Amino acid sequence: MQISTLQFQPRPIPTLFLLLILLPLFLSLGFWQLDRAQQKRTTANTMETRRKLPPLIVSEQPLTAEEIEFRTLSVSGQFVPAGQLLITNRKHLGKPGYHVITPLRLQGSNRHLLVNRGWVAAVNNHPPAIETPTGPITLSGETNIPSPPAIELEFDLHNSILWPFLTLENYRAWSGLDIFPFVILQSPDSPHGFVRAWASARPGEGMHLGYAIQWFAFGLLSLALWLRLSLTRLSSLVTAKENR
Repeated sequence: MQISTLQFQPRPIPTLFLLLILLPLFLSLGFWQLDRAQQKRTTANTMETRRKLPPLIVSEQPLTAEEIEFRTLSVSGQFVPAGQLLITNRKHLGKPGYHVITPLRLQGSNRHLLVNRGWVAAVNNHPPAIETPTGPITLSGETNIPSPPAIELEFDLHNSILWPFLTLENYRAWSGLDIFPFVILQSPDSPHGFVRAWASARPGEGMHLGYAIQWFAFGLLSLALWLRLSLTRLSSLVTAKENR
């Protein structure tokens, strides 16, 4: 009679591939997604806390973007039309248009604060005429730190006021102005703005948690596959004596 048994005999190549490549890769990706989820959670808590604070009046005191991100600011000064530009390919309710970025020179100062005044519709695929007051004004808005897209395409920032995206570094090089290290998204109740439907949703962490579970599951599957490949079936022949 033939009897089969399973014996654990790990093979060198699959074992090295699992221990040196697959498991470290899947575990690192899983913990990275957990870290991203924690970052989103921290950002959401900071956003909720700072949005409840009263407006901060901007003056000459130094302000860092990280300390006041999501805070509502109140600022007085004058718009500088010569420093105005338009951010292209911005849509509102499915319609193409632009975001209007105008520098505001602080009252009694040479420092400037960039103000996103909102969305304007394109006219026959061209920018409309933008009215910009030159007298003293006071407005409010939430602090925002603009960043380039994941794939940053180069463009000629010196020969056009139409930009695909805004970064503070590019604006400083283009304008030569002394600007604060953030932009404010002008509040809907402030004057001389346009359509201001700013996103205010809490940053979600669920997507990152889902990705983390997925990567850890891949690690378990690779471990299970390695165990299956490490089991070898052995057969032995057994002779039985008949009872007399």
